[in-house]
Amino acid sequence: MSGQPFPVEAGHIMMFARAIGDDSPAHQGESPLAPPTFTMASAHYDPDYHLRPKPGEEWFGSGGGPGTMAEGGGGLHAEQHFEYHRPVRAGETLYAHTVPGRSWEKQGRTGRLLFSERITEYRDADGEPVVRALTVAVVPEGPATRKEA
Repeated sequence: MSGQPFPVEAGHIMMFARAIGDDSPAHQGESPLAPPTFTMASAHYDPDYHLRPKPGEEWFGSGGGPGTMAEGGGGLHAEQHFEYHRPVRAGETLYAHTVPGRSWEKQGRTGRLLFSERITEYRDADGEPVVRALTVAVVPEGPATRKEA
């Protein structure tokens, strides 16, 4: 199977469920089911994930500066959608493959807004689809120009 491997571990499921305040018994025990948004944690297994700190490299979240991202120019997470083919279970490894989706723009009150989608498909070891995640980001291009009446 190709794609970034994401091992689904019972302890990781438990910590994720606690972090989001979900105390459902389904997320506990020897073979727990993952909470619905759990696949977002797969970024921690991707060595090239752009928000992950890298030893010896300056990181925008280090507190040493204003906290703006060099790439993306201060973009925002706008939407997240999930499509589930089956539950995610402890003990399996999923394989994440991300591709760009649509992009579009809108005029906002303060200027042009640039939207883009990123689609991540999570498949199991047999190549069967498990979860499809669609992320929408928005980057403000700059202040709007004032039109004279």
